[in-house]
Amino acid sequence: MSATSETRTYEVRTYGCQMNVHDSERLSGLLEDAGYSAAPTGEQADVVVFNTCAVRENADNKLYGNLSHLAPVKAANPDLQIAVGGCLAQKDRATITERAPYVDVVFGTHNIGSLPALLDRARSQQEAQVEILESLEVFPSTLPTKRDSAYAAWVSVSVGCNNTCTFCIVPALRGKEKDRRPGDVLAEVRALVADGVSEVTLLGQNVNAYGVEFGDRQAFSKLLRACGDVDGLERVRFTSPHPAEFTDDVIEAMAETPNVMPQLHMPLQSGSDRLLRAMRRSYRREKYLGIIERVRAAMPDAAITTDIIVGFPGETEEDHQHTLDVVREARFAGAFTFQYSKRPGTPAATMDDQVPADVLRDRYDRLAALVNEVAWAENKRLVGRTVELMVAEGEGRKDTATRRLSGRGPDNRLVHFAAPDGGVRPGDVATVEITHAAPHHLVADRVLSTRRTRSGDAWEARTQAPAPAGVGLGMPTIGVPAQLPDAPACR
Repeated sequence: MSATSETRTYEVRTYGCQMNVHDSERLSGLLEDAGYSAAPTGEQADVVVFNTCAVRENADNKLYGNLSHLAPVKAANPDLQIAVGGCLAQKDRATITERAPYVDVVFGTHNIGSLPALLDRARSQQEAQVEILESLEVFPSTLPTKRDSAYAAWVSVSVGCNNTCTFCIVPALRGKEKDRRPGDVLAEVRALVADGVSEVTLLGQNVNAYGVEFGDRQAFSKLLRACGDVDGLERVRFTSPHPAEFTDDVIEAMAETPNVMPQLHMPLQSGSDRLLRAMRRSYRREKYLGIIERVRAAMPDAAITTDIIVGFPGETEEDHQHTLDVVREARFAGAFTFQYSKRPGTPAATMDDQVPADVLRDRYDRLAALVNEVAWAENKRLVGRTVELMVAEGEGRKDTATRRLSGRGPDNRLVHFAAPDGGVRPGDVATVEITHAAPHHLVADRVLSTRRTRSGDAWEARTQAPAPAGVGLGMPTIGVPAQLPDAPACR
């Protein structure tokens, strides 16, 4: 027997950057608002939604591989519906239903709000529905949202990007930058805090260019300061800024606003000025390092992370050495490192002098080793320090006799700490002493104190009662509060 519309279940599978995670929370909210419910873990959903990425390597192979696994399930149960959205759907709109004719719905980055209606139409008409808009009709934050976290949230300040980086297809898929008005952003932040959230991450494809649409060059620094006036908001982060538009007023706002965290994720991409020019990255090595110097002068304990591409077309060993030099000088707390691969539709894909695979791999390995070496040395400096953590959901490391939980410090570093007597809840705060450092995390064997919070209360209320049929505002972090994401913004 097929499920009725009131009892149909859904699953959203997400690939790619924070913006996609952000969109997937809205897709879940839309479906729940339309009467669907999340499929229990391990059970086949009545509707499976793929929210795709076109930036990561082999994104299309991953999608079609996953779709093929559902083909026999669909053949056995024609009531199963499969929907494909996101950046790859925006790019490959004409080929998805050709390669996977059992897909019911294809929708783009600009019309995620149409998903429930498209599913209904596909079911009633018994044929695939493809709807791809070329520009944004409604800012996504106006859509219903189901947040996974009771204590941390994304808040979108803009969508789209005005840059023309030669390796990136995002502007073609997400469109030109569209900014929300500051009052709308702050209204969402206040609503989140009233709902128990204590940490927000301001999100944009090029977050520090915020305000370009309404002509205020200092709009982002003003927004950071305004977040400092929101009672109950303990932590504010943002991602990802572009070095070309990083201005001193933002540094001043970070340093002077107590709840803005001393953490910065700022993509470098390359340490070679020649390659930055070929990438159409409108800054140079000196400017990038100058920003870091000024950030650390204002916030000596700031943790700075980055994105780096290895093997961009035409890269020489000298170019690669320039990148390694910047890593040594910048002292990154961590980095996403990528081997360049062609992205169809980007100028870089047709450039001469593509780097041979064996050379690319060697350079990647050397870069990754140096990034780990520097990050480990930076983490060792924190041994013996006292750090205030926001407790994350789930257990921490399990390869130890001591039961551990995990949390994030103000600088966003991950800390595994000994579970205190009496326990703490996700969203609560634990003050710990760092006792051990590894390249990608810290360990604290001493818990000095704990503090129960409204966010912990909100988490407890959510886990002790069924989720309401309605939906809330804002977005969760990925996995744990405001952690460095599994994939960087498409930058």
